[in-house]
Amino acid sequence: MNERTLGAGKIMAAIAGNSFREAIRDRWLLSLAGFAVLMAGAALLFTQMSFGIAAGALINFSLAAITFLGALMAVLLGNQLVAKEIERRTAYALLAHPVRRRELVLGKFAGLLLALTVNTGLMGLALLAALSWLQGGWHSGEGAVLAALYCVWLELALLTAVSLFFSSFASIGLAAVFSLSLFLIGNFNGELRGLGAAARPGPGRWLPRLVADALPNFGGLNLTTTASHYLPVSARLLGWNSLYVLLYGAAMLILSAVIFEFRDLK
Repeated sequence: MNERTLGAGKIMAAIAGNSFREAIRDRWLLSLAGFAVLMAGAALLFTQMSFGIAAGALINFSLAAITFLGALMAVLLGNQLVAKEIERRTAYALLAHPVRRRELVLGKFAGLLLALTVNTGLMGLALLAALSWLQGGWHSGEGAVLAALYCVWLELALLTAVSLFFSSFASIGLAAVFSLSLFLIGNFNGELRGLGAAARPGPGRWLPRLVADALPNFGGLNLTTTASHYLPVSARLLGWNSLYVLLYGAAMLILSAVIFEFRDLK
């Protein structure tokens, strides 16, 4: 490793640390506390149901809440991290030093991803604690819940990269709309493919497939149903999901860095 590489790593680490501190302000800590209370209340409520139904309902409800809160955090903060630096003119001070624009983008991504990791991890622990209390202990099926939580984290990592991509050229409001729209559409990726498969030969068949391939497949990362039924999750599936997010997310970050590199900040 040369001196420039080491220097770039230190710069990105410093930017990531600052972004992480911005992301975990009191309001997000309050949301985590609220989620923990929600889990306790849900566990108490679901005890009135039969064992299997109660556990499945708690898992469904919790994973949906974790995904929803994490997606809001990824979109709202992901669209603001770079834009705020420009609005406050702190970006000018940063870029006046030996800081490249791509280092700023990658550092912001790393900081927000770290905050999302902490956020998802703590909410996941609250879910597992509520599930353990509801069932009176741990069961072998918790492995499926852990796999689903990991895939939620993958979803949020991909959504963060997508949000940074839109924020590299659009206003905060438009970037948020684009990111949330893509997240919602991406959750119906399987249905879009099914629509193409059911259509007659021609554009009606290959166009939905083409769109589904181009859009991020958030739906394929959703293992909520699998986890709620305690079905086994193969290591192969987790590996493919990880590779998909790595490649698609890297493409989004590269595009973000390239666009931001040529953006006029005046």
